[in-house]
Amino acid sequence: MNLRNYFLFLLCFNYFINYAQNAMKTPEFLKKGDTIAIVATARKNIDDNLKPAIALMKSWGLEVVIGKSIGLDNHQLAGTDVDRAADFQTQLENPNIKAIWCVRGGYGTVRMIDLIDFSTFKTNPKWIIGFSDVTVLHSHLNKLGFASIHGIMPVNIEKASAAVEETLRKALFGEKLDYTVPCENENRLGVAEGELIGGNLSILYSLMGSASQLDCKGKILFLEDLDEYLYHVDRMMMSLKRCGCFDNLQGLVVGSFTKMHDNEIPWGKTAHQIILDVTKQYSFPVVFNFPAGHIHNNNTLIFGTKTKLEVNDKETTLKFH
Repeated sequence: MNLRNYFLFLLCFNYFINYAQNAMKTPEFLKKGDTIAIVATARKNIDDNLKPAIALMKSWGLEVVIGKSIGLDNHQLAGTDVDRAADFQTQLENPNIKAIWCVRGGYGTVRMIDLIDFSTFKTNPKWIIGFSDVTVLHSHLNKLGFASIHGIMPVNIEKASAAVEETLRKALFGEKLDYTVPCENENRLGVAEGELIGGNLSILYSLMGSASQLDCKGKILFLEDLDEYLYHVDRMMMSLKRCGCFDNLQGLVVGSFTKMHDNEIPWGKTAHQIILDVTKQYSFPVVFNFPAGHIHNNNTLIFGTKTKLEVNDKETTLKFH
């Protein structure tokens, strides 16, 4: 090997080493016979409404363990912060549990996140599943360098369509998952590739400045929200902009922004118009009304996975590698 080829080899070797170090780690996909745990990280929940979720998991050949946080009652929360953290920790450290499914959202995950020791998880990662308030876990895990699943939760199963349930099954079992959705007039066209990150805008906003704040550099960001005032959407988007989230972003996927509110004196823009206004100086593609979030058609997304987004004047495609 001559000197020139040797240096080329070193350059390529360093590139792949850096890529491997920076790429998010993906937990093992599930197989029939594996066990999934259902826990509460936020709002309380009894186990009487879990029968549809348990039946669905069993139809996929999975076993189900109900965590000790299910059924606990501490006002709005499922027991104390210590109770919820202890249950989550137990499932993290149990080698027989291959995935943890958060039972519902609400509020409270942020109160327990700093009580969790992820040391065992780092050597034996498993899928963490949920959305809404579970964005706390997604953001924290993604910052640690691990993939996670944004999708329906046990309390949603009874009303979820078979098609949405199937997207969760594909994600968990490592089958091909991609989406094609109709074009929206407000979309900004373009093609982007990068790891998909994000979740609920209000939660992401609340995590800014903490150890769980997302790193958006080179990523594709997914956002959704529910029951917010329009001026607050503007405030949150401006905060993301000011912290540099959009400076090196590759693409933006906007899910449902449902039940938005306005003041007596209108803000003057819809949620979509706010997002376009705040991001108008950037060239990355933007897709609106992607079918995920607080809607009936809440399709599964795999955060931390290399994704290709293509937005053209006919349709939008989102493909997971």
